[in-house]
Amino acid sequence: MLSVLGWIVFGLIVGALAKLIMPGKDPGGITVTILLGIAGAVVGGYLGQIAGLYGRGDAAGFIMSVVGAIVLLAVYRLLRRA
Repeated sequence: MLSVLGWIVFGLIVGALAKLIMPGKDPGGITVTILLGIAGAVVGGYLGQIAGLYGRGDAAGFIMSVVGAIVLLAVYRLLRRA
């Protein structure tokens, strides 16, 4: 239960940072921001580790999580616009 709560809090932080970096009107509100942040953290973090850019627990993982959330936010905006 605590790890799920940790992922939600981490996703909220990553999603909020992604939204600050990429401002604009997004449908879905805070719920979508949290979900995109969590998904970005998982996808970005996993891809960075697979590529060998950093190890588990490195600070670069946080950066890749934010990058992953930005990419997912951009894709979400494109899909919602169409």
